[in-house]
Amino acid sequence: MLSQSVLLLNQNYEPLKICDVKKAIILIYLGKAEAIENDSGWVRSLHYRMPLTLVVRLVRYARAPKRRILLNRKNLLIRDKHTCQYCGRKNPPLTVDHVIPRQFGGKDTWENLVIACLSCNNKKANRTPEQADMKLLSVPKKPNHFFYFQHFIGIRHERWRPYLFLD
Repeated sequence: MLSQSVLLLNQNYEPLKICDVKKAIILIYLGKAEAIENDSGWVRSLHYRMPLTLVVRLVRYARAPKRRILLNRKNLLIRDKHTCQYCGRKNPPLTVDHVIPRQFGGKDTWENLVIACLSCNNKKANRTPEQADMKLLSVPKKPNHFFYFQHFIGIRHERWRPYLFLD
C-alpha cells in the first residue's frame, strides 16, 4: 500500500514526477504539500490517520529541470503513433525518414525525422517531400514534458487524467 504511485504536482498544477505514498505522506505531514485527490483507503499510525492520496500538490513552486526525451526510433514511433506520416498506414515495416535529406543539410532532429512506411520512404527517396510530390500528415515537432508523462510514465489512475491534460 505504501508503494502505490502518487502523482506529484508543482504549485501551478504542472506534473513533476511520480512518487510513492510514503513520500507523499511525508510531504503532507511536513506541510510541503497538500492532497488534491484521495483514494478510498486510509493510512494509519498510532496517533495519526490520513486518507490514501492519489495526487499531491506542492505548496511552494519548485524549479524543476525539463525532462530530456531521447531522440531515438522508439520515441519517434511513439510520437508518430506507429503511423506513416505520408500515407497514414500503420502496417510494418516502418522506417525513420529525414524530411530534408542529409545530402541537403538535413539534421537528425525531432523536427526533421518522421516515421514512414517502406514504400513511402522508397518513393520519396533522397528528395524533399515537395520534390517527391508528397505531403506530411502532421508537422514533426519535439515532444514536450507532458508527452513524457502521457507516454512513458503512463496513466496509472484514471483520476490522474485531468492533471496530465488528457481530458
